[in-house]
Amino acid sequence: MLKQFGQDIWIADGSNVAVAGFHYPTRMAVIKLSDGSLFIWSPIRLTDDLRAEVDALGSVQHMIAPNSLHHLFLGEWQRAYPAATLHAPPGLRKRRKDIAFDVDLKDAPSADWAAEIDQIAMRGNLITTEVVFFHVRSGTVLFTDLLQQLPAASLSGWRAIVAKLDLMTGPEPSVPRKFRLAFVNRRAARNALQRILAWPAERVLMAHGTPVESDAGTFLRRAFGWLTG
Repeated sequence: MLKQFGQDIWIADGSNVAVAGFHYPTRMAVIKLSDGSLFIWSPIRLTDDLRAEVDALGSVQHMIAPNSLHHLFLGEWQRAYPAATLHAPPGLRKRRKDIAFDVDLKDAPSADWAAEIDQIAMRGNLITTEVVFFHVRSGTVLFTDLLQQLPAASLSGWRAIVAKLDLMTGPEPSVPRKFRLAFVNRRAARNALQRILAWPAERVLMAHGTPVESDAGTFLRRAFGWLTG
């Protein structure tokens, strides 16, 4: 289930999650830090097989919810790894009061991974504030919902029309139209994007869409051209 995506980073694709009849593919990433501990990004459903593969890589130390929409499986991961630190993005503590988060994600990386993973919160959006990460060793930028690409063949009828209008079924991942419209503070978004575009990106990973494995900087400038133009 785990597939190596780059140096010290693995990905796992999980089952689809249905939201308003739309079936979203799910994906998580596992990053091995220099001390051997694991950084779990956007956890998917935890199966026995996935847990065995994760445990074979190292000790789970950090579990990351990158935005307030990605929280469905946090409880089961917290029960499986009670000693790990659970990190909350802006807005999720209020939404999931049943989960005991340990710390909040900030605009700057935690001291636990600052030398290996950079991060920035992309603020100004009414839907969610997404924390975007950059894994230095593999050159991977990790987005969650701000970039999406659903398989067009998986949709039919009015849902196929809505997804196309929302820019979710194009030839490459893009920022859905609803997220573009929800950026009411574009200055804040541009400030975050400026930092993201400065990263020496080689790859782009997202929770719902085909990973970009080459010419990542050009792709990101194209994907966010509507914001910078």
